[in-house]
Amino acid sequence: MNIPPYLKEGDKVAVLCPASYIEADLTPAYDILKSWGLQPVIYDSVLAQHYQFAGEDELRTKDLQEALDNPEIKAVIAGRGGYGCIRIIDSIDFSAFRKNPKWMVGFSDVTVILSHIQQQFGVPVIHGQMVKTFLDATKESLESLKNALFGLPNHISYTFSEFPHRQGTAEAILTGGNLALLHSIIGSPSEVDYEGKILFIEDVGESLYNIDRMLWTLKRAGRLQKLKGLIVGGFTELKDYDPPFGQSFQEIIFDKVKEYDYPVAFGCPAGHIEDNRALTFGKEIVLTVDESNVNIQYKS
Repeated sequence: MNIPPYLKEGDKVAVLCPASYIEADLTPAYDILKSWGLQPVIYDSVLAQHYQFAGEDELRTKDLQEALDNPEIKAVIAGRGGYGCIRIIDSIDFSAFRKNPKWMVGFSDVTVILSHIQQQFGVPVIHGQMVKTFLDATKESLESLKNALFGLPNHISYTFSEFPHRQGTAEAILTGGNLALLHSIIGSPSEVDYEGKILFIEDVGESLYNIDRMLWTLKRAGRLQKLKGLIVGGFTELKDYDPPFGQSFQEIIFDKVKEYDYPVAFGCPAGHIEDNRALTFGKEIVLTVDESNVNIQYKS
């Protein structure tokens, strides 16, 4: 595991959009980064638009490439997700990044980049608030991102009793991200090896039947049976039809892993929610799940 250097006051961080465009005024979000002692460097894609994208593929590729190559940039924080990362990931030259890794931050569509970096280079990444989502983020989620970037303790403990967990303890590397994006990169060079990992999943705006279908795909592809644990984050703005699918998203998920014996934790405060706590993928955690309490503790 090749952990990038943690940030310190005065460091420069790149803000760019590898996927969809942004309309919002991000000044308050930049002010948050500045309050942490960081210097945000704003790339052209943040202000660009090409249909639904933050500029054409070439511009978004150029911005990410320049940020990865620039030794003065110590972290790259995506402006937002949306759609588009899968269109540019194979055009990025990671040679400089491999020699001098830096933190990559994002979630949702950025799952493609996060997963690619873990699989290809063994470098941890941060699944956490993006600059646009800073505007609606909870204090706790922003604090967790700051802690992750600066190398401070960033354990997560929460209570959830709306759906029964499967109790147990597991120690393994944490990975995962947005379910739809994990589904989209199966069999590609960007897909991580699931075996022996603790998997985190979340999603937004999906139909219940499509959640069922994506999870069946992962299961049939052998991605679920050799996990050490499963953590379920926010599944929000879900859609159903008439007649209804007949299961909640928790039931859909648990149905796919009920035959296995690893712990399953629901209700993790991460995903497309305001309280989107930062998770460092690629680092080893201890997951402890009892009847209503969940604890996620990093080993180092």
